[in-house]
This record gives sequence, structure tokens and C-alpha cells, in this order.
Amino acid sequence: MKQITLAFCAAAMLLFACNDKKKTDEGKPESTTSETKPEEKTDAASETAPPMDSAAMMKAWQDFMTPGDMHKWMANHVGTWEAEVSQWMDPAAPPTKVMAKDVVTMSMNGLYQIGNFSSSMMGQPMTGQSVLAYDNSKKIFVSTWIDNLGSGIVYMTGSYDQTNKTLSLKGKQTDPMTGKDADLRQEMKFTDDNTYTLSMYGVGMDGKEMKFMEGTFKKK
Repeated sequence: MKQITLAFCAAAMLLFACNDKKKTDEGKPESTTSETKPEEKTDAASETAPPMDSAAMMKAWQDFMTPGDMHKWMANHVGTWEAEVSQWMDPAAPPTKVMAKDVVTMSMNGLYQIGNFSSSMMGQPMTGQSVLAYDNSKKIFVSTWIDNLGSGIVYMTGSYDQTNKTLSLKGKQTDPMTGKDADLRQEMKFTDDNTYTLSMYGVGMDGKEMKFMEGTFKKK
């Protein structure tokens, strides 16, 4: 089924490329014997790149959709994780401590890691869902987050440092006070396959970065 889909996509893309070329050719005026004006000259950089052949297109798509080493690394975290989490509203004040649970699964042929999170924040029950992907073409991790305490979508990208066993992500979240984007940063540092420390950083009331959440999660 995957090969059929790939073949269809490749054929469709080639068809669009051919149609575009045909339309371009049809729209060109017939050549004349008059001299070419300087402004009509084109350089190599502005010329349209030749279309990719079907075999190369299929391989590129196959590589894009096939789980690799980073997807296997994400799959190692499937399971139920629990932690006591510290939350800060004011960096000068003691943190609030709450229990948290994250149930992690893999989806879409092992391409995406889904986390279903439950805890509390500011005395209210909190449920959230994360999607973590590794983009084979861009060679980066992509993460999204939604929860019941907001109507926006958090978007972050980053990389995994195998030496420090740390996944570092940076992105944006909506500041409900201003309605504008605010910086967000997350670090997941793995002690082993069954233990990691999650730290979240955002913009504080003084406009400077502050840690607002940290917890050491252990797999049940």
C-alpha cells in the first residue's frame, strides 16, 4: 500500500510539473529576429530547476516516511511515567509540588510519539497532550503541546545531544496577557532508559527567563 501511495504521489507531482512546463511553453511569444534587450536576458540562477525524476522522488518520499534511529529512540519511552513536579510562579518563592503522570505511546507506523499528560496547576486539574516527531528531511525534532488550561498550541523544535542524553527544544507559546508569542524552552535530560528530568523555562513577570516547572519522571 505504501508503494502504491508513493507511486501515485510521484506520478501526480510529475504531472503537475509537466503541465506547468506546457503552460509556460504555450505562453511564450514566438521568437523574432530582433535583438534581445538587456532586461530580457536571464542568468543561470533565475532559471527553473529541472524536475526530479520519478525514481529520485520516490526515494526521497520513502526516506521521509520511514522511521529511523531517532524514532526508535522515541519508541523506547513508550509506557507510563510518573513524577512529583515542582512549579514556580515566582522564582523567589518556594515551588508548589504536584503529582504528574504521562502515558506515552507511538502512532503512525512509529513516526510520532504521543504523550497524554495529567496533573494540576494553580489548584486546577490539568490534562495535556504532546506530539513529538523527528523530521527526517529537516533533521530536527518537532514538538506540539495542547492542554485544557489554554486555547493555543505550543510549537517547539530542537535536537538531541547523545553525549549529554538531552533533548533540547525551543519555541513559542501564547502569552494570554498580551495575546502575543512568548519564548519557551524545554530540556529532557535522561539518566537512563527509565528516568529523565524535565525542565521548562519561560518568560517571567520581569521579562527575563525563569524556570517554571521541573520534575524527575520514572517509568512504571
